[in-house]
Amino acid sequence: MTLAQMIRNRHRQWKDRTCMRVKGVDGYRDLSWDTFYGAAMDLSGALVGRGVQPQDRVAILGHTCAEWAMADTAILSAGAVCVPLYPALTRTELAPLLRGSGARGLFVADAEQLDRCLPLLDEVESLEFVVVFHAGTEDFPDPRVVGLATFRSAGGDRRQVVEERLDGAHADDLATIIFTSGTTGEPKGVMLSHANILSNVEASLALFDIGPGDVCLAHLPLAHILERMAGYYLMLSAGAVIAYAENIQTVAQDMGEVRPTIAVSVPRIFEKVYGGIQGKAAAAPAPVRALTFWALRVARRVGEREAAGRPLSAVLGLQRAVADRLVYQKVRRKLGGRLRFFISGGAPLAPELARFFNAIGVNIYEGYGLTETSPVLAVNYPGHSRVGTVGPVLPNVELRIGEDGEILAKGPSVFRGYYENEPATREAFTADGYFRTGDIGEITPEGFLRITDRKKDLIVTAGGKKVAPQKVENLLKMSKYIAEAMLYGDKKRFISALIVPDAEWLSRYATLKQIPNPSLQELVRDEGVQDFYSRLIADLQNKAELASYESVKRFVLLDHEFSSEQGEVTPTLKIRRKNITERYQAQLEALYRED
Repeated sequence: MTLAQMIRNRHRQWKDRTCMRVKGVDGYRDLSWDTFYGAAMDLSGALVGRGVQPQDRVAILGHTCAEWAMADTAILSAGAVCVPLYPALTRTELAPLLRGSGARGLFVADAEQLDRCLPLLDEVESLEFVVVFHAGTEDFPDPRVVGLATFRSAGGDRRQVVEERLDGAHADDLATIIFTSGTTGEPKGVMLSHANILSNVEASLALFDIGPGDVCLAHLPLAHILERMAGYYLMLSAGAVIAYAENIQTVAQDMGEVRPTIAVSVPRIFEKVYGGIQGKAAAAPAPVRALTFWALRVARRVGEREAAGRPLSAVLGLQRAVADRLVYQKVRRKLGGRLRFFISGGAPLAPELARFFNAIGVNIYEGYGLTETSPVLAVNYPGHSRVGTVGPVLPNVELRIGEDGEILAKGPSVFRGYYENEPATREAFTADGYFRTGDIGEITPEGFLRITDRKKDLIVTAGGKKVAPQKVENLLKMSKYIAEAMLYGDKKRFISALIVPDAEWLSRYATLKQIPNPSLQELVRDEGVQDFYSRLIADLQNKAELASYESVKRFVLLDHEFSSEQGEVTPTLKIRRKNITERYQAQLEALYRED
């Protein structure tokens, strides 16, 4: 069946039950299946009334919310193709995506997004109308712009046409065109069918026990296939309640209110949670500070032994029990108190981070995939989990390792090609039909997939040594003094790095050492701070027993974080190496000048 047919079936099954929870001024309120689906069908009828035909494209530029899901369900139910767009995209970035997809309509979140997109009605020839979720008004100067309530009210009398389109739709129909984030080049439109995505939903549900008793906190962009498949379609299919975070900055607070049992997230969120634990401990009175940092050390030792499959000693087991009662339980309560597990994807998760959370009773199951594979190819799951890997390959996926170490995949979730880009489509597949993931990996004797790095990210030094940058970057980011890192050194005689300090921890260090420079801009230029980071990086690398050729020898300390506005990180917080390298080329090259 199609995604829209699946949603219709679940509505018939559960129409009086809670489908979603949305946050308002008075906290969270429940949204029933009947309310959600009724709104989606009205919107679908309105699309039909606007002349949208099966396989026409309609785009959504909006934050993760119930209205986004309603609009998507409406588009799919009308037989059209959904084109999700990241909410932070500029008008200049949006225009080629809308033009390239031939989108006839566009849903936007609010007045700010409308202001950004209004000129596109004249700039993009195919674009005919814009619907606004929350504008604060239904009165717009341009007749091509309409508020959600007004648009919905025009669709109620076309329900029969929508039902006929639903009945006539096929699983192999194109469901969505998702533009890649552009970490390795220009965005390409990934074409996924209903069958592609539903095969991934069904394969994932076969591994995870998710059902009507679960609540999922949705906080990643729905324009990203991980949140869309795992946090939206999968949850609707399983009957779990989807609770929408107010925004990405309020996730911690929302977890306490929603008390989720499941959440889909990315490594940067876990890094921030871990850093937050350390930060609060450092600001606490001396006895609490000492207790918390002792508990963190215990968790690291427990995690290392558990990951190695070794039993805990009697002493370590007792220490863990004490630390759990005094510290770990409080962390779990902050996360709502009933979280069964996190799913982590979108970028590599540092093994040290995974071991820590697992040790304190917050299970993280890391998976792996790409937009082109709908997205999951492999995932750790209960009873089958190994830290440092991305889990076993899904049962319905064929996977092999190429001669150069590249992961090659085939299966029902693999996309049909790039939209109107036949050369890129041909390049993406081997002669025998396997998709080239662009990632380097290996399969362990136990059947777990381990990712080494992105093929295009591998650094080859002047001496011919291959360095996987993400391994070293994740190691460095485990320090509370380092917020972000990016390695550099292709065809160079040694590896260097851009280091983003954690501003709060660096300020504490400066106060402790009585360094009289108050601003971050002054601190990163201070000789004492430079020396501190040099010793810190060397110590981290020595403890990890990195080879000399993969160790950072010199670095640039930045006085700001990598910015999505500058195009340095994607909406899911993955670094864009090409953009970052271009921006800081001069500083990086200066590291290689002879002293």
